Amino acid sequence: MATKLFAILILLGAIAVLVTGVLGYMRARDALQESIYNQLTATRKGKVRQVETYFRTIRNELSQLATSKMVVDAARDFRSSFDELDRADAPVELRRKVEDWYGAEFLPEMRRVLGKEPNINDYLPVGPAATYLQYHYIVANPYPAIRRRLLDDAGDGSVYSRHHALFHPLLRGAATSFGFFDFLLADPKSGRIVYSVEKEVDFGADLRAGIYRRSNLAAAVARCGAVPDRSAICFEDFASYAPSGGAPIAFMAAPIIDQSVVIGVAIAQLSIDAIDAVVTGERRWRQDGFGLTGEAYLVGSDFLARSGTRGFYENRERYFAELKQAGETDEDIDAIRRYDTPVMHQHVATDAVRAALAGIEGVGEVLGYRGTPTLASWGPLAIPGFKWALVAKIDVAEAFAPIYRLQRDLMIVGAIALLVVIVTGAWLSRSLLGPLHELTEGVARFAAGDYSARVAVRTRDEIGRLCAAFNGMVDELRGKNVVIENKNRENEELLLNVLPAPIANRLRGGEQRIADGFAEVTVVFADLVGFTEMSSHMPPGDVVSLLNGLFTRFDEAAQELGIEKIKTVGDAYMAVCGMPVQVPDHAARMVRMAIRMVHITREHAMEYKVSMKLRVGINSGPVVAGVIGKSKYIYDLWGDTVNLASRMESGGLPDMIQVTRPVYEKLKDEFVFEPRGMIEVKGKGSVEAWLLKL
Repeated sequence: MATKLFAILILLGAIAVLVTGVLGYMRARDALQESIYNQLTATRKGKVRQVETYFRTIRNELSQLATSKMVVDAARDFRSSFDELDRADAPVELRRKVEDWYGAEFLPEMRRVLGKEPNINDYLPVGPAATYLQYHYIVANPYPAIRRRLLDDAGDGSVYSRHHALFHPLLRGAATSFGFFDFLLADPKSGRIVYSVEKEVDFGADLRAGIYRRSNLAAAVARCGAVPDRSAICFEDFASYAPSGGAPIAFMAAPIIDQSVVIGVAIAQLSIDAIDAVVTGERRWRQDGFGLTGEAYLVGSDFLARSGTRGFYENRERYFAELKQAGETDEDIDAIRRYDTPVMHQHVATDAVRAALAGIEGVGEVLGYRGTPTLASWGPLAIPGFKWALVAKIDVAEAFAPIYRLQRDLMIVGAIALLVVIVTGAWLSRSLLGPLHELTEGVARFAAGDYSARVAVRTRDEIGRLCAAFNGMVDELRGKNVVIENKNRENEELLLNVLPAPIANRLRGGEQRIADGFAEVTVVFADLVGFTEMSSHMPPGDVVSLLNGLFTRFDEAAQELGIEKIKTVGDAYMAVCGMPVQVPDHAARMVRMAIRMVHITREHAMEYKVSMKLRVGINSGPVVAGVIGKSKYIYDLWGDTVNLASRMESGGLPDMIQVTRPVYEKLKDEFVFEPRGMIEVKGKGSVEAWLLKL
């Protein structure tokens, strides 16, 4: 019996190694593949939400702007003064200077982009008004090209320039605040661009003649100019746009209506850069978990890329070689080189893209646009007016590299185990095969995840006791597994409710003390003026409902802008941008957050019919952040930056946003500030402060 027992142990061990190895490999491969699919899908959905939110925000802001009295008045005045200039003849000398400027400044860039000699007559302004205005606001503009928008009054004494001096600062501020690449006004009756913030060469253009009549700008104006509906929004997809140096440009337009008549069209010009930054994660693929070959990209219904691809940014020569190998034409590759972007030039017609454009979400192993097998997650975007697809993928070779190593090791171990099974099994097959077969099946079911697996106990010898012990082990592990899963789920939900996700991940990773220094972030403090006195006359339930509703809307705005809420104390609200995930435009995001908070407070006060104003203070600088507490975690930050931001709020004015010099220096070209001078700050003495003009 001792010999048989020894042989049984050898056989069981060999079988267990072999079975567990094979099943472990299969489960490891499936688990890894599922994990990669889940990660790709989560990343894809996050980027889809960001892109959809971007367009939804632009749509709402453009719609509100087009219905404002300021834009209605501007459209009427610009159209009339433009027509007045068109009735006069432009001096010959002035037109010659405009033609000379086109030949020296504009055509060389178009020559490089087009790869051929352009015809200057295709681009020259048509009509006296366009020539006159392009001379004064483009050719004779004292500012460099990228800052032409800073010219408020050309000083030519025309009625148009008087209107421009009045409306331009307001429209420029609105375009900057809303994130438009350019903001234009068009006369649908004449098809002319009568106003532009950026003053590119489409300023004054005739959208019914020359190269402009085939542009997506002309299509947007034509559609919206015929719709007397204030809620109408006309969107034209990205296309190469000559006035912007051939860059991919999209247009979103809204009719400007006065007394039920469309008197103009408001147009937001959108650059691909904002969308490209979202989809590519600002080109930080490794930090986003894409490894060495992963990426996410957008594709339009024409199967042309709407975002840059990773290979183009990282290794262009290899990228072009792979495109050539995958079947891309020499003409398209040359266009990508000349325009310096794959957007609107690279064809991406993979199975994943076709499925997503058909409205189908999914995951699977598909052939990528480079001709290599990839694991991909795909799906459509819900943006009214057009079809886009977003694909997140990683090469199969990189994704399964750990499994390939495991496969090699298991083949060696499996070969040894198989030899043992053959030798030992031949000797034991007749006498012990029955009971051991049942036990082996139980082990296999358990290894496959069947925690209800049990083995019948047919004898009272060693085999019987082994079966009974196995059953007891399964029962005990099943009970413990249920308890562990429940606790893990509860702990996960609790941790994410009180801490940012990156900090929670570090706690789960075993860090005992979390304390970080950040070189530069932006902190905001906001406080409701007179709320304590007002709430003393309200029932407790109404006070809580009022505050909860207001702060919930603040939280939603913070989430959209990538801002981290720190805490609320009574009727005060504190948030930070630039940590724990660093972003380069933290100050601009926080100012936009503050503007929204002021508007949200006004709307909330009107809804609740109370007198309530918000006082906001903002400061940028270094902070220290960390987790404190043991029984109740809290993530907080400290430093002079925080203290000064708090003082900016407490020393501010109701319904105003007060900022420090670091914030002003960063954003003075994007927003309009009014100097307040030196103010007394507790613990700091006199400090300079600025008020943001809303």
